[in-house]
Amino acid sequence: MTLEDDIAFFARVPTLAALGPQALRVLAIGAETRSLPSGAVLFYAGEVADGAYIVQHGSLLLEPGTFSEGRKYTVGPGALVGELSLITDVVSPSTAIAKEPTIVIRLSRSLFRKMLEGYPAAAEALRDIMAARLAEWNKDLAAVRRKLDK
Repeated sequence: MTLEDDIAFFARVPTLAALGPQALRVLAIGAETRSLPSGAVLFYAGEVADGAYIVQHGSLLLEPGTFSEGRKYTVGPGALVGELSLITDVVSPSTAIAKEPTIVIRLSRSLFRKMLEGYPAAAEALRDIMAARLAEWNKDLAAVRRKLDK
């Protein structure tokens, strides 16, 4: 794929789309592509994450770790896995396993932070996305609370 193809691909990832084409160019230039054979583990639950992955081709099975109460699920092309690790220290709650030959693009936290420093409008857009998500989660939690209080 060309640089322009990578930028266009990033623009189809919901969280990244809001960052703008120049910020996406920086990410595309600094991103790393990894090819995984079927059954390969990309990362394990409990590992400290220092970046996120975008599935370009193929799919990943995400299995919750021992201390997670999640469920297994599969993500495919365009999925951004581990996005919170782009901005803060987190431990992976799941193990990611290639369900088939899979290509992922890795974005490191250091690259992402440098991009945000250079493109304040992208940082503001990301802040707005996160604020909207938090508002939605608060709304969902309030609905659960009301049901439990009955």
